[in-house]
Amino acid sequence: MPTEEFLLDRTRYEGRPSQPRSAGEDSCYDLLERLSIPFFRVDHSPAGTIALCHAAEAVLGTDICKNLFLCNRQGTEFYLLLLRGDKSFKTKYLSRQLGVSRLSFADGADMERLLGVQPGNATVLGLKNDVDRVVRLVIDRSVLETERFACHPCVNTSTVSFLTADLIGKLLPALGHTPTMVDLPEEEEDG
Repeated sequence: MPTEEFLLDRTRYEGRPSQPRSAGEDSCYDLLERLSIPFFRVDHSPAGTIALCHAAEAVLGTDICKNLFLCNRQGTEFYLLLLRGDKSFKTKYLSRQLGVSRLSFADGADMERLLGVQPGNATVLGLKNDVDRVVRLVIDRSVLETERFACHPCVNTSTVSFLTADLIGKLLPALGHTPTMVDLPEEEEDG
């Protein structure tokens, strides 16, 4: 079965594109500029997986964060989990730390309704669309151990990178989302 070739513009741009993009992407750039958060950007073909993001990471000089949109079994509580791209997600560890049984990936329709993005485009920047603060932001502490943070600007055809200090000190307060911090293991623990 043939796979699509991943195309990457190997230029690390400073700031937003010179030409307008989609309304969702442009609103992310507007938000970062309004908050005086300088950022780098790289453009590429759709990157719906961390494996495809590795080439973009090399251009940006930082790892891209996984953004997983989750819900409880009843589909009544929603979570956006940020974790390092090289970490495996094990629901039992997160469920235990949040005190929630049976976490699973949320429905694409809920992602579009709450974050304003389609599946494959989940991002912390999508919380700008969660004006009713329905989504609970959950961050694995290891994400904060790096100097820079990288994610998609509500589309998976670009990736932005900015200081992790700006994520915590400027972006999250402006979005009105106080993160719940968790410590997820590096790999499966026995017992």
